[in-house]
Amino acid sequence: MKPTRRNRHRNASPLNPTAGLLAKLGSILVHTSEGVSDGGHTFDWIAVDALIRDSEVQAWLDGMQRLALLPVKRS
Repeated sequence: MKPTRRNRHRNASPLNPTAGLLAKLGSILVHTSEGVSDGGHTFDWIAVDALIRDSEVQAWLDGMQRLALLPVKRS
């Protein structure tokens, strides 16, 4: 079975993120901050949505949740 992108990232330690992952997480923070500001744009929310769906970000979230280091998401 061929590994998916998400599975490839699954083995990486969530406590030791890559520079690329840190850039994605930082972008989520910046776009969220801009989105909630008075001058926020729809693009900010589109960017946040795309970044959250990224396979590396999803694998990191999964790892952090397994370690109980993130809040439990409300359904």
